[in-house]
This record gives sequence, structure tokens and C-alpha cells, in this order.
Amino acid sequence: MENKLIKEVKFLKLYSIILTLAVVFLIYQNYNKNEIQKFKEISVERINIKEKNGDLKLVISNSEMQHTGVINGEELPKRERPAGLIFFNTVGDECGGLVYGGNEQEAALVLSVDKFRDDQVMQLQYIEDTKNNDRKYGLQLWDYPIEDSYNERFKNYTALQAAETQEEKVKIIKALKEKHLLAENRLFIGKTFKKDVGLFINDSYGNPRIKIYIDENNIAKFELLDEKGNIVDQK
Repeated sequence: MENKLIKEVKFLKLYSIILTLAVVFLIYQNYNKNEIQKFKEISVERINIKEKNGDLKLVISNSEMQHTGVINGEELPKRERPAGLIFFNTVGDECGGLVYGGNEQEAALVLSVDKFRDDQVMQLQYIEDTKNNDRKYGLQLWDYPIEDSYNERFKNYTALQAAETQEEKVKIIKALKEKHLLAENRLFIGKTFKKDVGLFINDSYGNPRIKIYIDENNIAKFELLDEKGNIVDQK
């Protein structure tokens, strides 16, 4: 009798092990088969796209949960950002994005490309003052006169945000301009707020130098300007 019980216990143990392995195998197989999920509709506030090692590559988010951004390895302080897509490169820095928004006062949709370890240098943009029906859209290029100047520029931006008076803000902006730390507008191709449509080229300090455009009265114009903005040649 005792031997019979021992045999039955051994059988139950073996049966339990086999059954457990079978269940684990079925779960594993089912997991692999359903690795790619299909949905007709999904509602989320934010999606993070990551590499296998966890590196962040893309954030798709509403405005409230939007990523603050990373430049030169440092995450930027909490700030308001529009809904859209934010791209990240292989070193973890933000390298561009697509953001948009619109209300009864203003509307915009911009696709930006950032300089490596720095801020934006190229943008396909649509910007509108919806209240006054004024709009600008086209291709915009910027330049930073001094290479690798982001860290120093960011310190000044932090001081600018902390400034309590308009005088302090103007003083900081003037210092940034004199040190050539601000991004300079180099080129715009498109339609301006003045309703001019054409090509507008600036020098490395942001001074307008060449304008080829058609104004709001359908008059074609070509202008060459000096550093002070005076027209030296026109047609």
C-alpha cells in the first residue's frame, strides 16, 4: 500500500512538472504570435518610441505631456510646448520636431531641424495672427555666429527668464546680441507678414542684404542693401 502511494505521488509530481512546462510553452508561443498587435483605434496622451536598449528616439504627445527637450546631454527645464512630434538623435539630444496649434488669436505648424547639440537652424513654417488675418509661411534658415555656444547662451536665457523688469531683459538681450550668441536670421523663402512673396537673404549678423520679391501690389522688386539697411542698387 505504501509503495503504491509513493508511486502515485511521484506520478503526480511528474504530471505537474509536465503540465507546467506545457502551459509555459503555450504562453510563450502565444506571446510570440501576438508580438505585433493591431488596433482599429487607440487614444493616448503620449507615446515614447525607444530602441531596444531604451534610448528615446521619438515622442508623440499632447501639449500637457510634451517632452521638454534635451540639448547637449541636459534635459531642459519644464516649459510649455505645443502638441506634436519631437525627434531625438543617437546621443539623446533633441534634433527636430513637428509641432502645431491654433486658436482665435494665433495658429502655427512648424517642422524644425536642429543643429547638432544646439537649437533649430532650419524650419518649414506656417505662422498666423488669426485675429488680424496676418500670416507668414515658407522656409526659414538661422545661423549661430559662434560654434558650440549653446551652454553660454542657455545661462543668459535663464537669467532672462529670471529678470523682473523690462530694463533688465533689454540689457541681457543687448549683451547676447553683442556677444553674437543669438541665432541670426539668414534666409527666408516664402510669404512675409507684409504680404511680400520672394527670397530674402541676410548676412551673418542678420542684416538684410538681398531681396527678390513681388510686393502686395504685384510689383516685382530686386534690392541690394548695405550693412545699415540702405538700398545701394534696385530694379
